[in-house]
Amino acid sequence: MNQTAKQIIFTGRVQGVGFRYTAQRAASRYDLTGFVRNCPDGSVEAFLQGTKPNIQACLDDLKDAFGGYFRDINTTDQPVNPQYHDFRITY
Repeated sequence: MNQTAKQIIFTGRVQGVGFRYTAQRAASRYDLTGFVRNCPDGSVEAFLQGTKPNIQACLDDLKDAFGGYFRDINTTDQPVNPQYHDFRITY
């Protein structure tokens, strides 16, 4: 299947609630690569690479687990970056 990539910015109460660790587990479950990290403004940025259905499934899992914490989710298509071979929490 074709690989695609998305940058997602989650805003709301998303830091300090286990979001990054949950995102890492979900991304691994769907065989996605990329990263998740806290941003200085209190948001969380994720870069997800994989198939479109797997990216959507991962986002659906995150919405199910943390939907009450989100104020907004901004998604931007990105070029696939071959430097990512796994999914990590970065700082």
